[in-house]
Amino acid sequence: MKAIVQDRYGPVDVLEFRDIEEPVVGEDDVLVRVRAAGCGPDVWHLMTGQPYFARLVLGFRRPKVGVRGRDLAGTVQAVGSSVEGFRPGDEVMGIAEGSFAELAVASPGKLVLKPARLTFEQAAAVPISGLTALQAIRDEARVQPGQSVLVIGAAGGVGTLTVQVAKAFGAVVTGVCSTSKVDLVRSIGADEVIDYTHEAFADGSRRWDVIVDTAGRRPLSELRRALTRKGTLVVVGGDGGGSWTGGFFRGPIRGPLLSLFVGQRLGGFVSKEKREDLQALRELIEAGKVTPVIDRTYPLIEAPEAIRYLERGHPGGKVVVTV
Repeated sequence: MKAIVQDRYGPVDVLEFRDIEEPVVGEDDVLVRVRAAGCGPDVWHLMTGQPYFARLVLGFRRPKVGVRGRDLAGTVQAVGSSVEGFRPGDEVMGIAEGSFAELAVASPGKLVLKPARLTFEQAAAVPISGLTALQAIRDEARVQPGQSVLVIGAAGGVGTLTVQVAKAFGAVVTGVCSTSKVDLVRSIGADEVIDYTHEAFADGSRRWDVIVDTAGRRPLSELRRALTRKGTLVVVGGDGGGSWTGGFFRGPIRGPLLSLFVGQRLGGFVSKEKREDLQALRELIEAGKVTPVIDRTYPLIEAPEAIRYLERGHPGGKVVVTV
């Protein structure tokens, strides 16, 4: 089968489009014929092996999993003898290692039936970014109806879903983005949109009950100025923190420590890949409360170009690879 493979860490040039053997299906596995795969920052981190501390899990000298991609949407090709709830022909979305390929093996615990109202491309944009958005709003921020929520990076793959999930939970949402993305963020339901190139939203003149920073670049001291006295900050991602830690410890460690001495709750988190939360996302989508946004698609052979596009700037929504 065709796949996007890498044998070592590095820039986009390490990726190769080549034939590999089809995966073997175990008794607890689901074999999916991939129709589309999401392409986000997680793909870049796995490709480059950065931040370096992550190689303790990913593989120190080379990636343990040679095929890139994790988000997927497709059709069930075969199921293991112990698998219940799925059968060949089912259209599914979820997470599987090595989704930049014609076939991928997934755990049934990381798959749900694809929402009927979505295309395969739209469905592939949901799993990882959607879980991050849902868990940030529902579990970490514990958003309640009527609360004010500020979403930084509201036009990105995670941000567009975070705005919609926050609205689904009854929040009054302000999205922060660049000039070219203002109309997009407004179109997905944000009550207000701030163009950060023209307005210093974190100068202390305004405050929100919850801030979700999907970019992970701004200092905690700056973000605290935009929080209410008992407000909650959730930092998603850690770009800009250097090659060794990627800023990871800024949210999950420094934030909670600082929270011990101030009235605000500050922290970051790593999303959990849970089937029940994928199902919750599916229900929000079927109810018309959440619709994934796609910036552009690339065929499988051009997956390296999809990653180059991510590197060049900030897409409006998700980038998707079609298979």
